Amino acid sequence: MLARSVRFIKIGLVLSIILPLVSCSGDDDDDLVGNWVKLSDFNGVPRTSATGVAVGSLGYMGTGLDSDDDRLQDFWTYDASRDQWSQIADFPGSARTNAVSFAADSKLYVGTGFDGTVGVRLKDFYEYDPATNLWSQIPDLQSDNVNTTSVVGREGAIAFSINGIGYVGCGTDGDGNILKDMYAFDPSSQTWSEKTAIGGSKRSDAVAFVIDEVAYVASGINNGSYVSDFWKYDASTDSWTKLRSITDADDDDDFDDDYDDIVRTNGVAFTSGGKGYIATAGKSSSGTSVWEYNVSTDLWEEKTSFEGSSRYNAVAFTIDDMGYVTTGQNSGYYFDDIWRFDPNSEQDDDDNGY
Repeated sequence: MLARSVRFIKIGLVLSIILPLVSCSGDDDDDLVGNWVKLSDFNGVPRTSATGVAVGSLGYMGTGLDSDDDRLQDFWTYDASRDQWSQIADFPGSARTNAVSFAADSKLYVGTGFDGTVGVRLKDFYEYDPATNLWSQIPDLQSDNVNTTSVVGREGAIAFSINGIGYVGCGTDGDGNILKDMYAFDPSSQTWSEKTAIGGSKRSDAVAFVIDEVAYVASGINNGSYVSDFWKYDASTDSWTKLRSITDADDDDDFDDDYDDIVRTNGVAFTSGGKGYIATAGKSSSGTSVWEYNVSTDLWEEKTSFEGSSRYNAVAFTIDDMGYVTTGQNSGYYFDDIWRFDPNSEQDDDDNGY
């Protein structure tokens, strides 16, 4: 596990034990709501540190690192209506880990990441057109601000789309510096523009999700510590607003007594029913916990834990208002399973076997 091991050492997160390759859900989940259903395994090789997002009614996933420490360029679609994976044209950029992806104008965009070149992180970007099964290179991640020096390449960034515009930011550069800058890509003009940097902490390996055209960014790591501040982004005003922290911040309140369990790095996020979800990963390790965010109350609620094996560096996407989680790793073990989450159903362990 060359790529991720190196980066975990750089930020001081060394896995001291091999965690059990089993789900952590059990008696503690008896009073929690939500059901995970195991689906048809991914057709490609098991992998970690891939990237993926839904475009229309299909999930897309590719790149990453396999168990032989080889970086990958293959890309796949997942059709939830048929529970079937299909391979598409290979990603044309260099094979890489920890890239980001977003959907805009019915197309897929993939860029940034780490190709194994020591001291270098990537900022190239590519556009995939599902109608033609063709990739084309677009301008590198860059700024339109004349006062901004060259935008650095990065891995472990965040990406999301709002109203047909893609947004990319944060992450860590080739010198190990954690970032908080943000940039937007307009497919109609094929241009990048610099946006207001996220408030609060710099962060790498965070998660982002979008509800009602507002983006929410949480978790990650900075200065060797887990990031607990939580922010939303309004693209119409290019402004960030701080929300309640995802930590037990005040002894006088009890709503956040268990919030420290939300804090994590290398987790995944998805949406369902107008709510946001953070799943898998944890502090310095794999994990299975799942938390639901209610935008109307600015409160989090724990849900049934992920019922697959404990993992980090997975991929998640939303199809037809349901969340899907696939691939990832637990120490040296890499995964090729995929799971669907229904946040409003009772847990049914009979769904765990395909």
